[in-house]
Amino acid sequence: MKHLIASLLLVFSLTCTFAQSDDLISDEDSVPDTVKIGAYIISIHDINFQDKEYTIRLWLWALYDNVAFDLAKQLDIPNAKAIDEPQVIVDVVDGKTWQLMKLRATMKQDWKVANYPFDKQHMVVHIENTIFEKDRLIFVPDKLGSTYDRELTLVGWKISRFDVEITDNEYTTVFGDPSSDLLHAEYSSFNLIIDIERNGWGLFLKLFSGMYIAFMISMISFMLKPTDVEPRFGLPVGGLFAAVGNKYIIDSLLPESVTFTLVDSLHSITFLSIFIILMVSAFVLKRYERNQIPQGVKLNNASALVISVVFVLINIILVVIAI
Repeated sequence: MKHLIASLLLVFSLTCTFAQSDDLISDEDSVPDTVKIGAYIISIHDINFQDKEYTIRLWLWALYDNVAFDLAKQLDIPNAKAIDEPQVIVDVVDGKTWQLMKLRATMKQDWKVANYPFDKQHMVVHIENTIFEKDRLIFVPDKLGSTYDRELTLVGWKISRFDVEITDNEYTTVFGDPSSDLLHAEYSSFNLIIDIERNGWGLFLKLFSGMYIAFMISMISFMLKPTDVEPRFGLPVGGLFAAVGNKYIIDSLLPESVTFTLVDSLHSITFLSIFIILMVSAFVLKRYERNQIPQGVKLNNASALVISVVFVLINIILVVIAI
């Protein structure tokens, strides 16, 4: 009986040992390969607000063990409009494959123009492989080596932040893979994050000088006699058309936006101010026709002061908020 119990304990012990060994092997098999990846940005140019795009040139490299991985052939940038054929260099360093490539891509970008021309833009370049999901291959960022050319210049802009990070990009499909019964697939994504800020004062003066001159021309009407109907009403109307034309010119430079932007706000205040100037001129003219000249003069002078002060204050507040 003792021998039987000892035999049973031995069999049970061996079964547990083999089960643990299988679990370890299974765990080792499930560990995904790692690819150390980094990037060096050479230039960012052709920033196009109307077409919602920009062009980026960069060096991209990867260090890995998996012989089935080929970054050049499996490269994907999901948020790119077009990717030129990369120039590739491949070498073996300490038993690992080192792949270096130079590439150029035209990127899609949803430009934020609410505070234009004092806008800040957040650009992200997502880099993935097209073959291996994240349970088989994950990226590890080369944070030390990843940077941008210190001589990189964006006319009118400055780079306020550059960083690299790894995220998981989920797709709600398995792309017809018959071996998977899941409803989604996840791929490791290497992301380049670039924040830029516009030095907007020079551009602001160029864009809005016409609008401000149109407003000042309208204000000249307060210096004329209310009975001089043609110049009294003609100057504000001319200023209104000039301000509208100025807005059309600026809108042609920007993408369509559903939000009320700084450009919309400043022009709307100008349109409203000119309309009020026309209304005041009409009221003052009524006073003169009724022989209420002192009241008309007082209304004219008070309106000129209030409209100019309020216009300037609102413009300052809107610009300060945008900055």
